[in-house]
Amino acid sequence: MTRARGPAGAAGARAGRRGQAAGVRVGVFGLLGSGNLGNDGSLEALLGHLRAARPEAVVDALCGGPEAVTARYGIPATRLHWFRGEYRTASRAGAIAGKGLGKLVDAFRTAAWVRRHDVVVVPGMGVLEATLPLRPWGFPYALFLLCASGRLLGVPVALVGVGAAPIGERATRTLVRWSGRLAAHRSYRDAASREAMRAMGVDTARDAVHPDLAFALPAPPPVPAAPGTVCVGVMDFHGGNDDRAEAGEIHRRYVEGTTRFVGALAAEGRPVRLLTGDGADTAVVEAILRAVDSPLVTAAGAASLAELTAEAAAADAVVATRYHNLVCALKAGTPTLALSYAAKSDALMAERGLGAYCHPARAVDADRLLAQFRELEKDADGLRRTLADRNRDAARRLDDHLTALTAALFPASASASIPRETP
Repeated sequence: MTRARGPAGAAGARAGRRGQAAGVRVGVFGLLGSGNLGNDGSLEALLGHLRAARPEAVVDALCGGPEAVTARYGIPATRLHWFRGEYRTASRAGAIAGKGLGKLVDAFRTAAWVRRHDVVVVPGMGVLEATLPLRPWGFPYALFLLCASGRLLGVPVALVGVGAAPIGERATRTLVRWSGRLAAHRSYRDAASREAMRAMGVDTARDAVHPDLAFALPAPPPVPAAPGTVCVGVMDFHGGNDDRAEAGEIHRRYVEGTTRFVGALAAEGRPVRLLTGDGADTAVVEAILRAVDSPLVTAAGAASLAELTAEAAAADAVVATRYHNLVCALKAGTPTLALSYAAKSDALMAERGLGAYCHPARAVDADRLLAQFRELEKDADGLRRTLADRNRDAARRLDDHLTALTAALFPASASASIPRETP
């Protein structure tokens, strides 16, 4: 797509005029610092690569939790939305008016922020999907403002290793489609994401697919664990964007089924570590701890993907729901069973050779889940060998992609352009 050539050339020209010593100005964008470990892990992976490959780059963020991002990663950060109550339900006239005004103010704020950069990167995350409840005028609108501002101002916006999925709700689908079309670069964390964008009307012929950015994070040493430990990653799961009418029932079935499974493991004398991936998940952890009164069941309290990976590496097996809980377990090379809530989980498990070990999160059947878990443990040695091979290949593919992308995003001359890699 030749439209990417102009913005990239503009970025190169601006960087060239300032000189290499000044450093290329890189903006990172997303729901970062908001309590979701997967989102923050994607940022951490990008920053690690940038600091090694382009140490002169000057990085700042437009994000959901600016204070947390600055404290943890040492980069300046600006709040994503002008209206602080953007993600709270507005029932009073003042809150409704504030949200409405915020949409207008954010258009100018986003454009002003984009203008200060040579390139803006959206690192990983499921920014092109609605597999969890999502309102169109929240993050989808913010992403559209970003991509539209980048196109209008000649600043390339790169969606790097993002997730996408079919979207039924028209307004959200329209905003996501136009965000994809206006971006200067798109790459995806799985082939299903690329196909979802193609189905929504985006030309994906030259868009690349590579492993999730979190696979680029260094592997930490495992934490000490009792023999036979099973990690169970839980989620405050209420279904997807199209399941709002059934959200309560879906949540009840999920918590009850997961609790029964944990209780059965504890009854067999198996130590269980409960993992989370978002602050909202602690409510499910507390519900399970209340229901399963056993010293064998404990909460891990991991605060980063590195800590989640270390917990998974020390376990005999992992059963997890959140996508990045699965990423951490697979990266650790631990036999893993997915409580799958979206196609992205199925795709990840299949790509790692564990496609047979998926169980629907919408209808957790504790007895059937236990049977699948038994089969997983029987095949543990073979699965560990498979994961070791797949992880080496994933690390190579991701490093190749990031190296090529970095060279394109930080062109040495004004004639450089952002390529769309041939799949």
